[in-house]
Amino acid sequence: MLPANLKRYAWLSIAAALATILLKGVAWWITGSVGLLSDALESFVNLAGALMALAMLSLAALPADENHAHGHGKAEYFSSAFEGFLIAVAAVLIAWQAIDRFVHPRPLEAVGVGLAVSAVASIVNLLTARTLMSVGKRYRSITLEADAHHLMTDVFTSAGVIIGVGLVWLTGWLWLDPAIALAVAVNILWTGWQLMRRSAAGLMDASLPDDELAGIGAILDRYRAQGLEFHALRTRQAGTRAFVTLHVLVPGEWTVQRGHDCSEQIEADIRGAVPHAHVTTHLEPREDPLSHADQLLDR
Repeated sequence: MLPANLKRYAWLSIAAALATILLKGVAWWITGSVGLLSDALESFVNLAGALMALAMLSLAALPADENHAHGHGKAEYFSSAFEGFLIAVAAVLIAWQAIDRFVHPRPLEAVGVGLAVSAVASIVNLLTARTLMSVGKRYRSITLEADAHHLMTDVFTSAGVIIGVGLVWLTGWLWLDPAIALAVAVNILWTGWQLMRRSAAGLMDASLPDDELAGIGAILDRYRAQGLEFHALRTRQAGTRAFVTLHVLVPGEWTVQRGHDCSEQIEADIRGAVPHAHVTTHLEPREDPLSHADQLLDR
């Protein structure tokens, strides 16, 4: 279950999106640059994504219930997938505007003031992104991480637009403005694809990252040295919550209490290595052939 106070970071993202929409909109209105327009349109995507993040973080924070025994953590994947889709839509709109500007070029106005305003908006996004990324990694929230990655993409995009528009201002090459806008479209389209791919992996119960699997393997190796065996290790990530299941094979002469205590210690060690993990072990006698015949998912 997500800490309820994570929702305040979604509100921070919403406030940052509203501020940057205003600032970048002013920059576009002053200069008439389609590059700056593309930058402003991406901020609308930021706002929609932040609103979706707030909704999904609220849902993910709900405790498990009769209909959702594993909690509501997967709601976060809907948020990141939705944001990825919105990014793709924004990329198409930006490309459309850029192509039109190639066909109908127009000079830029008041570029210095417009770029200064856009730079302030980028600083707002940068500070917000760093905050969201830090909190997202701490609590393993894909929603906050996705929002942070998107905002950082926006920062780099804005930097490119500012440099490009500045070059148009200095050189008079009007074609640079829509060319930069097209580059922005391609860049944010890639970001959208990455977000949707990661969300799909979560919804399809992809296993934990390799570094965490290696940490679990190291723990099990310590117990193998004591004569225990393991198989049917399965992991999945559901938002901030990780799920780990495995079969623990112990000597058949052990008492139930001794086997139970050993399983409890193994579970505690795995939880120490994988934050927010729910660990389930199945205890079996090592000498029984049937204990080695139940490794398949359908067994």
